[in-house]
Amino acid sequence: MIGGLFIYNHKGEVLISRVYRDDIGRNAVDVFRVNVIHARQQVRSPVTNIARTCFFHVKRSNIWLAAVTKQNVNAAMVFEFLCKMCDVMTAYFGKISEENIKNNFVLIYELLDEILDFGYHQNSETEALKTFITQTGIKSQSKEEQSQITSQVTGQCKFGMNDKIGKGGADEAAGKSGGGGGKQSVAIDDCTFHQCVRLSKFDAERSISFIPPDGECELMRYRSTKDIILPFLGSWVICMKGKAKYKASENAIVWKIKRMAGMKESQISAEIELLPTNDKKKWARPPISMNFEVLFAPSRLKVRYLKVFEPKLNYSDHDVIKWVRYIGIYETCC
Repeated sequence: MIGGLFIYNHKGEVLISRVYRDDIGRNAVDVFRVNVIHARQQVRSPVTNIARTCFFHVKRSNIWLAAVTKQNVNAAMVFEFLCKMCDVMTAYFGKISEENIKNNFVLIYELLDEILDFGYHQNSETEALKTFITQTGIKSQSKEEQSQITSQVTGQCKFGMNDKIGKGGADEAAGKSGGGGGKQSVAIDDCTFHQCVRLSKFDAERSISFIPPDGECELMRYRSTKDIILPFLGSWVICMKGKAKYKASENAIVWKIKRMAGMKESQISAEIELLPTNDKKKWARPPISMNFEVLFAPSRLKVRYLKVFEPKLNYSDHDVIKWVRYIGIYETCC
């Protein structure tokens, strides 16, 4: 049971506010801003108890999502709801940022009406929500003759992979690479496909043939248990000189680097003045997290080509924009 939900920007300004219970007052917005966002010391715990009120929060980029309650609720359920809420907003309008939230605040309130009912979590499946909550359509301003569509579109896409992989796992893939003249095969375990994929085509041609469904979908999921050789050389951290400044709202020093080159080393020195205190607190090493975008697939699995077949509308490969992006998140504790 959630008493209220608040969404803040990095300055602590409220972007979205929804109260479901009478025991949550409007002052709860200021309490979270003062004690968590603008706290002198960084609040590491995602659960904060202030005056018999529990605040559960997650942070995405510079946006804070806080769920408030005075009841004894399941913390895992609340965090599951907050993560689902982030996934739903990402599916609707892309990156979670202050600008996107302000431009889609009406849509967010509609989503909250469907996801939460009097503070109880109801439905947060993106595909189910898109059936009755849609975004504003784009209307053409020019007056043209309307074309009547009388044919049915049954587009078919085909992916070609960089190697002949098997669903049997690493042993099958390794066995096929024995007589390949030194060409190393891709070892993949637990390979599963979306229900729109034609498995018979994959077994025969080792290519993924499918008719794409409406919206986004996860076409293929796999994992690789083979040792991964990272494409890094020598130094652990390589960075060039850039601009650095202190952000009081995040209690962090932001160092911006324009470009990165190899075989060079840069250092940054910062002087920190602590507030006077009587109690000496031991500094615990926080986890170091890094978000990066690197054009590298650890399993060496690549998409060689994408073909689109639609005989009725005469689609060609030149009309299709093809791009592949590999993104990873890395976190380590010192």
